[in-house]
Amino acid sequence: MIETKKVFITVKTYPTLSKKYDELVCTAGFFEDGSWVHIYPFPFRKLDYDKRYRKYQWMELQLERNFSDPRPETYKVVGLENINLIGDPVSTGKRKDWKKRKEIIFSKSRIYTDLTELITLAKANELSLATFKPKEIIAFEVEKTEREWPAEKLALLEAKSKQLSLFQTKEELKKEFSVVKKLPYKFFYRFRDEEDRESRLMIEDWEIGALYWNCLRDAQGNEESALKKVREMYEDSFLKKDIHLFLGTIRTAHFRFPNPFVIIGVFYPPKNPQLSLF
Repeated sequence: MIETKKVFITVKTYPTLSKKYDELVCTAGFFEDGSWVHIYPFPFRKLDYDKRYRKYQWMELQLERNFSDPRPETYKVVGLENINLIGDPVSTGKRKDWKKRKEIIFSKSRIYTDLTELITLAKANELSLATFKPKEIIAFEVEKTEREWPAEKLALLEAKSKQLSLFQTKEELKKEFSVVKKLPYKFFYRFRDEEDRESRLMIEDWEIGALYWNCLRDAQGNEESALKKVREMYEDSFLKKDIHLFLGTIRTAHFRFPNPFVIIGVFYPPKNPQLSLF
């Protein structure tokens, strides 16, 4: 059933390449009732600029359940042209007051603190998305990875673009076959939950990818300097905040892996022990 829904976007991951859906961004957020929604597939960079949403922004769109994906919160968009952005993203203002964002995210949805409980619920297919508060962030870790997208995926995308070329202008074709730069590093948080279970999860947020490229530009291509700046943000700055993690399962890992979760967003309002959540 197709329904028109309002969604508060809290998650936008760094793009990946899919053989089936081309270039993808994992998009997730909250319905007005506080329940999670995962919108997949969502070819973000193919959207017209006036349709490109930002984090912490409300948007209205037509959705229907995506039954090709077993995860319970997954929906697909019916007609990208029907997307309507509602106002500007919810701002923190000059004083970095996160009250409005926190109220939307925390007032109607549960915050988990036990990762074992989350994994159990995922294996029972009761959820694939959650807000999680770690007891302690132990470390921020960086690993080198492949610097180029797999050749077979790029070849498949190129073949698709050639198939469409008879029906598209050069401008449309360029937009269809725009491939985002691949990150040459993977980023992780190592943390403990309330039961002192230690875990290490990859961070796939768009924000960390954009931060790396911006730091690399500012460092005139010096990767060591760029990574140092990323570390300063995720090791020093964020860990002084009231940090929460948005977790999501990987589709291929949802039922198969011992821990199917990755970090799809980092939420970092300031600490203020004198105030309540709201």
